[in-house]
Amino acid sequence: MSVRSVFRASHSLPKGDSFAADVIAGLGAEPKSVPPKYFYDLAGSALFERITLLPEYYPTRCEIGILQDNAPAIASMFPPGCALIEFGSGSSRKARILLSAAATVEAYVPVDISGDFLQQDLAQLKRDLPHLTVHPLVEDFTKPFAIPGDLAGLPRVGFFPGSTIGNFEPHEAARFLRHIGAVLGPGSLLVVGIDLVKDEATLNRAYNDAEGVTAKFNLNLLARINRELGADFDIAAFEHRAFFNRAFSRIEMHLLSTRRQQVHINGVAIDFRAGETIHTENSYKYTIDSFRALARGSGWSPVEVFTDGMFSVHALRAE
Repeated sequence: MSVRSVFRASHSLPKGDSFAADVIAGLGAEPKSVPPKYFYDLAGSALFERITLLPEYYPTRCEIGILQDNAPAIASMFPPGCALIEFGSGSSRKARILLSAAATVEAYVPVDISGDFLQQDLAQLKRDLPHLTVHPLVEDFTKPFAIPGDLAGLPRVGFFPGSTIGNFEPHEAARFLRHIGAVLGPGSLLVVGIDLVKDEATLNRAYNDAEGVTAKFNLNLLARINRELGADFDIAAFEHRAFFNRAFSRIEMHLLSTRRQQVHINGVAIDFRAGETIHTENSYKYTIDSFRALARGSGWSPVEVFTDGMFSVHALRAE
């Protein structure tokens, strides 16, 4: 590892133009939707971290347990002097497990859309791992981005935990896996967390916690649109809805309009019927075999899988 710690924040993402365009387009469609990447402003990121600690929300506990139990085996696959690139890092809690086990990691490159939260988390990482070179990138990780020049020649390992790939439609997940392959390069390793299909009661509880934190997380999307785009959503007139759609093998999250109403965003009027929803997120659940099939069709060869029966962590090799 490098003997110095480097923190270089890249440019901030443009908040107004693409955010407003995506929101207005999504709410003007039938059915209405908003991309889930817009959950993650500072408030949304903090709420999601609270979700990961809830008793009903098993994925984080399961994945951390799998990583802790298998970190040496996973780290043994890393090439010497590599850069660990985490896509959609949020908290570095899971990456720390691998970083602690992999003495050959030269640099850590967390990529996240929420710059404020990224900087908060990495300040603690700097204190905990003072000898690690860290290059945070405030980017939309679903789009092309440049690796810092002084790291460009290092071998790359990708890390994509949290079953975040479940937020993509299957064809989008395949495209995203090809995108990761292009970022990391041929022969690179990718470590990815995948939530598994299980009984509906467990799945539904995970997204409808008794404390209502997931509901606050979902509704914060409307609060963010109000704050940043000058919209006039009456947040009290919307309710959180989440349920498992077995036909598609996915959890769906929606915001339901409790009455007929009209909302204004950047001068655009958007009508809601009573009972109409905004589809805010999907979380697809896979079997081990179905995810491996998706990976193979997207340019990746399965290397190893680690699982506790509830969740799985896959090691893949770029072809």
